[in-house]
Amino acid sequence: MAISKDQRRLRIRRSIRKKISGTPDNPRLSVYKSNTAIYAQLIDDTKGHTLTQASSVELSKDKKNINIDDSKKVGLSLAERAKASGIEKVVFDRSGYQYHGKVKALAEGAREGGLKF
Repeated sequence: MAISKDQRRLRIRRSIRKKISGTPDNPRLSVYKSNTAIYAQLIDDTKGHTLTQASSVELSKDKKNINIDDSKKVGLSLAERAKASGIEKVVFDRSGYQYHGKVKALAEGAREGGLKF
């Protein structure tokens, strides 16, 4: 039986997480994408704590679906919160999603906001 799309993404995600890890000075920017929203958070893997987060749900509560512009706004919002916390460098974790479309827009928004990958 063929591997489902979700199982394939989780396998890719595990191989990515073997290679990267977040620290307090250089946290991991983790992305999660659903059909209706996109979420991003900065994680310190040494303590297992989320330092800051942003999502499309809190930016536009009335929208049912997101687009690339909304993803970019989430990246800008996350970068703004990270700057307020004193974070400038991050490690990008695409969580098994292709670096394309909404995930790419979120990353570009975070870069425009001042985060360095």
